[in-house]
Amino acid sequence: QVQLVESGGGLVQAGGSLRLSCAASGRTFSSYNMGWFRQAPGKEREFVAVINWSGSNTLYAVSVKGRFTISRDNVKNTVYLQMNSLKPEDTALYYCTAGSNWSVRPSEYAYWGQGTQVTVSS
Repeated sequence: QVQLVESGGGLVQAGGSLRLSCAASGRTFSSYNMGWFRQAPGKEREFVAVINWSGSNTLYAVSVKGRFTISRDNVKNTVYLQMNSLKPEDTALYYCTAGSNWSVRPSEYAYWGQGTQVTVSS
C-alpha cells in the first residue's frame, strides 16, 4: 500500500513557476514508477510525466516537454514536478500516482493522491 499526498499548487501568472511535491508513505516507494496526471474541468485526466523507480528514466507529454521536470528522492519518499513557463492551459487539478507499469494511461496506476490545484492566470 502507498498513500500519496500532493502539495505546492496555487495561483500563478502566465510565465511563472511552481514546484509540486508528492509525499508517499510506505516502505515500497522506491519500487514504484511515479507519475503526474492532470485534469481540467470537463476534460479527461491526461498524462503529464512519469519517472521510473530509480529516477534514471523519464517521459513527458508533448505539451509540457521542455517546461516541466519530474524528479524523485527515494530517501525522502517524495516525487517532484517542477513547472516553468506556465501557461493558462496548464490550469488543472494535478494528481500524483504510483504504479508498477511504465505507462501514460491512468488505468495502469494503482495509487492516487487527492490532487493539488494549479491555476495559471493570463
